Amino acid sequence: MTTQTAADERTAARRRRLVAYTRWIEELCRDDPGARIALRSGLRRDLDDVPRMHRFVAPWLPQNGQVLESEQRAYYAVAAMIAAQPRNSYATPDTPETDPAADPDSAASQETPAPRYGTSLGLAFALAVIESPGREREIRESTAESRLNLLTRQSLNGLHRHLPAAVRYLREVDVPIDWAQLLSDLIAWPTHSGKISRRWLQHYYLQRTRALHEHAQSTDQGEAENPNTTA
Repeated sequence: MTTQTAADERTAARRRRLVAYTRWIEELCRDDPGARIALRSGLRRDLDDVPRMHRFVAPWLPQNGQVLESEQRAYYAVAAMIAAQPRNSYATPDTPETDPAADPDSAASQETPAPRYGTSLGLAFALAVIESPGREREIRESTAESRLNLLTRQSLNGLHRHLPAAVRYLREVDVPIDWAQLLSDLIAWPTHSGKISRRWLQHYYLQRTRALHEHAQSTDQGEAENPNTTA
């Protein structure tokens, strides 16, 4: 096995674990109101102030919790943000045969292969602008852009402070969040914030440009098919 192949396999295994964790948290919040309240209590709180969360999150921490505090904090923060959604926001996935919290490593290994990168927060902001017109709550492009730029300029502490409001903002217009990818980005933020910020912004502008191009093509086609409407 080459060094690159081994690295790719580790990355894929890590991605599967993050997907398994966030899916389990979503199912837990959907099915257990008490657990959802306990997890939601950790929103914007430090690790020493979330005693009700430990029974749910601690079993999932890599290396039995022997990881950097910033990585632990990411697991808790994402669980709290998932729990802070309205209860009707949770999807209804297939019910697992066993409790994945009993053996997180086994649960993660059963997941189907996942791409290295999922849907970024930048793409989610772009989708919020594209899909919100006509809805009860509409998100303006200038607002979405300024919120995203604010996030990309934050330190780790600042990101944890601003992220819950940004996620709630997106969920209010039913834009899905790739929780596993967000967790991955939070874990990597202390050392790769510049690269992650660039990816968020690139995804935002690429999606906005694509949407504008598709809209222009659709308009041109409609005018060609109905020339009298532009007279």
